[in-house]
Amino acid sequence: MYVLLSPGFIAADIKGTGAFTQLFLITDYHENGSLYDYLRFTTLDTQALLRLAYSAACGLCHLHTEIYGTQGKPAIAHRDLKSKNILIKKNGTCCIADLGLAVKYNSDTNDVDVPLSTRMGTRRYMAPEVLDETLNKNQFQAYIMADIYSYGLVVWEMARRCVTGGIAEEYQLPYWDVVPSEPSYEDMREVVCVKGVRPTVSNRWNSDECLRAVLKLMSECWAPNPASRLTALRVKKTLAKMVESQDIKI
Repeated sequence: MYVLLSPGFIAADIKGTGAFTQLFLITDYHENGSLYDYLRFTTLDTQALLRLAYSAACGLCHLHTEIYGTQGKPAIAHRDLKSKNILIKKNGTCCIADLGLAVKYNSDTNDVDVPLSTRMGTRRYMAPEVLDETLNKNQFQAYIMADIYSYGLVVWEMARRCVTGGIAEEYQLPYWDVVPSEPSYEDMREVVCVKGVRPTVSNRWNSDECLRAVLKLMSECWAPNPASRLTALRVKKTLAKMVESQDIKI
């Protein structure tokens, strides 16, 4: 199976006018738009849900993994994973986009290359350790585990739109029912860290074998303790078994 990690690069350019500089990056066009756009207007069957969740996990696993050799790549953590930063290809699979806040790991020097930008991602998707400022910024594994938390929220968004028994919930962002539409750090910290709240799950999920398994997976991704969360590779392997059991082509 081959899953595109990010939109294919076509060209780049820089346009400068005095003190103002614009950076242009041209990539493949995906007419289905972002996962956020897609889920707002589309319901999923079990196969579509697994195709989305598995392909996103493959992209995240590729991102997190260092590949050695002349065609290799460093290990990278996204730091702003959310449904608006995942694009949907024509075949119903995901590719991860917008690596503007990503950090890369240099295994030779054991250094984490953190961008100069002070931005830390999207508050709604921030892991507990980011919200309460306990994340170890010098440890690459910490950024990876924060990505996994965000991935769990994205899968929750997908699962809500999966039809079982003729029912699917309307599309909502994570924590839509407990924080404002533009939550502050304090809003999110109070809900996620202090109260330990996680996105609401419908009772119907426990009545469906696939949604029950997906719920278990996402719960292990958004565990409060980063060390208790699944790795992207483990998520990928777990979903691969579900994909194969249903003979889904990706």
